[in-house]
Amino acid sequence: MHIIDTTLFFAPHSGGVKRYLLTKQDFLATQPGVKHTIVVPGSAKGPAYPGLVELPSPAIPFGNGYRIPIGTRAWSAALCALEPDVIEAGDPYHVAWAALHAADRLGVPAVAFVHSDLSRLIGARLGGMVGAGVDAYLRKLYGHFDLVMAPSLSLATRLHGLGIERVLVQPLGVDTTLFHPSRRDPLLRTELGLPANTRLLIYAGRISAEKRVPLIQRAVESLGPPYHLLIVGGNERRRLSPRQTLLPYEQDTVRLSRLLASCDALIHAGEHETFGLVFLEAMACGRPVIGVRSGAVTEIVDASVGRTARPGDVGSLAESVRALYEEDIDQLGKRARERVERRYSWKRTLTQQLTRYAQLKRHSEILVEIAPVLGDS
Repeated sequence: MHIIDTTLFFAPHSGGVKRYLLTKQDFLATQPGVKHTIVVPGSAKGPAYPGLVELPSPAIPFGNGYRIPIGTRAWSAALCALEPDVIEAGDPYHVAWAALHAADRLGVPAVAFVHSDLSRLIGARLGGMVGAGVDAYLRKLYGHFDLVMAPSLSLATRLHGLGIERVLVQPLGVDTTLFHPSRRDPLLRTELGLPANTRLLIYAGRISAEKRVPLIQRAVESLGPPYHLLIVGGNERRRLSPRQTLLPYEQDTVRLSRLLASCDALIHAGEHETFGLVFLEAMACGRPVIGVRSGAVTEIVDASVGRTARPGDVGSLAESVRALYEEDIDQLGKRARERVERRYSWKRTLTQQLTRYAQLKRHSEILVEIAPVLGDS
């Protein structure tokens, strides 16, 4: 079986989607009879390396390395030429339509993986009327797919509420060998020029509006010493204030796992998380997590592994940090690690996904049975 993944969300500073695809490729390489190809925008046509094909696409101005194709015809033709048995589209834009056209021409299943809550993101920025228009667009687009996968129950339920029927929960996962408590380095505070008693919190990811990083910064500043925030997601390394240090965006997962494991806890204030992969990566490192009560975060974080705050509330976020340090952080981290091992290992989630691909390829009628099972994981 030849599986193709295609998406626009693949660039130098891409986050969870890129990690998902590269991890998936490594896993599928170990499965007999399975071939996997990732097709993404690039600067030149052809294989970038085995299993990755870049198609020429212009760069988006000020787009942090992201590219977008001008049309769908050439993209669809390139997908057809690769002769896949299943095509998965990982974004709701040009590439998704190209994937549909190619799947229709080849007579193979088309799968959509919904990595972001587009209508809520756009609605939050441009208003409810625009968000409603996006809902209508998503209903039209995803209505053409044979199967729609969502990484969390909250997003799957929302998609189903839009009238998209063939929706299943397909969690993402974590490399529990790479993200591991053994990555903890007691010298990190010294390396950062911080006292040994520093209460060190980490944010890791893109610094974009929906991630609400300024909210975290204000919360930590309000806490004062000995709290310190390490922000891993910039373009340079520098001290932002006595309470904050900025490090460059970290592509290397080994270095990222060291940073996550060596801080006291992860803190994140994004309100539109559709899965929260970085939460699970920190938990796999044996660290508790702090998030906000919104989106998929509530499916991952509870009082046994961390704390949650009211969305958009600096005071509530700061209080959640204080409350965390009143607990046994190492014990919280141990329970966090156990939860990831039990529910979110890549082997478990990707084996489940591969089974679903095989079902689609063999028996399209199985969708009638499995489509309503939003909570299936």
